[in-house]
Amino acid sequence: MGFYSKYLFPLFVDWVLGQPQITELRRSLLAEVKGRVLEIGFGTGLNLACYPSAIREITVVDPNPGMQRRARRRLDSSEVRVHPHLLKGESLPFPDSSFESIVTTFTLCSIGDPSQALAEIRRVLKGDGRFFLLEHGLSPEDAVQRWQRRLTPLQRKLGDGCHLDREMESLVTEAGFEFKSLKMFYHPSFPKIAGYFYQGIAAKSKSPGNFDAGKRKGSFLRPILKF
Repeated sequence: MGFYSKYLFPLFVDWVLGQPQITELRRSLLAEVKGRVLEIGFGTGLNLACYPSAIREITVVDPNPGMQRRARRRLDSSEVRVHPHLLKGESLPFPDSSFESIVTTFTLCSIGDPSQALAEIRRVLKGDGRFFLLEHGLSPEDAVQRWQRRLTPLQRKLGDGCHLDREMESLVTEAGFEFKSLKMFYHPSFPKIAGYFYQGIAAKSKSPGNFDAGKRKGSFLRPILKF
């Protein structure tokens, strides 16, 4: 792992993703988290302060030791007990059906094999569990998509593997989940190429690919799906 990934990128993550507007999205997403919790892509610990007070213990996964170093001050001041694992999300060392709640925030964009990671999430999630996600990805606008695809090679270098052009809704549903709620919107604090957000809660579907939400255009915090 290079100097940039280990030392500079964690600072960048804190600066970009630690702003108050993003914190409010984290808090609203995590309000319904319960039971045994797994967070994939723990990063610098920006979610720690956003968990409900009933959550006293979480298991976290991240492959970057620099992120864990940057998270230390949050870990030391938090009342939540954290069990860290320095590894990638594509291969989780947990038994099947281990967690009631699994969380990813700005994680699926940079995982090398997101389909494999989602298969692992589905495996370790309990049958009645919930998958909570806040991600950025592919815009519904053709012009924005073209720029997202052009700039993704550069973004992968600047963002430590981050892709601008992953269509998160399809990735999740094709991995065998169905959304119980999903909001897709442009966040006003970011340019469109990096600011199309997917905020949702999903459950295991009976079989992969049986949930077709169709194509929709987003607006800021406009609910897309409610079941």
